[in-house]
Amino acid sequence: MTPHTDDMLKRLAQAVVDMDEEGAVAAAHRVIEQGLDPYVAITEGLSRGMLEVGDLYDRGVYFVPEILICSDAMTSAIEVLKPHITTAPEHKPVTVILGVVEGDIHDIGKNIVKIMLEAAGFEVQDLGRDVPAEAFVAAARDAGSGIVGLSTLMSTTMKNMGKTIQALTEAGLREKFGVMIGGCPASAAFAKQIGADGYGQNAQQAIALAERLAARSTAEEPIPRPG
Repeated sequence: MTPHTDDMLKRLAQAVVDMDEEGAVAAAHRVIEQGLDPYVAITEGLSRGMLEVGDLYDRGVYFVPEILICSDAMTSAIEVLKPHITTAPEHKPVTVILGVVEGDIHDIGKNIVKIMLEAAGFEVQDLGRDVPAEAFVAAARDAGSGIVGLSTLMSTTMKNMGKTIQALTEAGLREKFGVMIGGCPASAAFAKQIGADGYGQNAQQAIALAERLAARSTAEEPIPRPG
């Protein structure tokens, strides 16, 4: 990577962090004018900026309004870059089916993770909140393979995470999907107990976990089951 390219990527990232939509769009146009790779501009520039935003959120520096403004800046810049991307097989996004499990309507954390996943290049199918196991199964059947992300903030609905994983298994879909869980009452130990592939304590950890699961998926290797 040349110093000039590196500088452009830093400008894109910083515009997102600074909630500077105009600056992000201007930097995106510069990427096109100078013949830089628009895909790299998204994954190594805008997405890295959004990951920093996620870190600021986790540290209590940014809150939901700031997250949304940063996301708008990123999205506007992506709209400039997308028409210039020549999709290659290795750029095919991994699908993440995301939702708050049945019985819970708390979705702020899930919404933040959705934004971060999209910034990281995943194709997110957001099922929303209070999602029954059957809806996750139906979405997984349609998607064919990928990742399922289960969220809850209520200890009383944690059991529905396990119920959803069991439903995926009974439908013959479990081996085709990595499963990650998140939410305050959950833990890595609970993830192992119910047969999930991992637990993300915060947005940063969720993205890192999704990237590990995606790497296994795109390599067409079986996802090791916990145990």
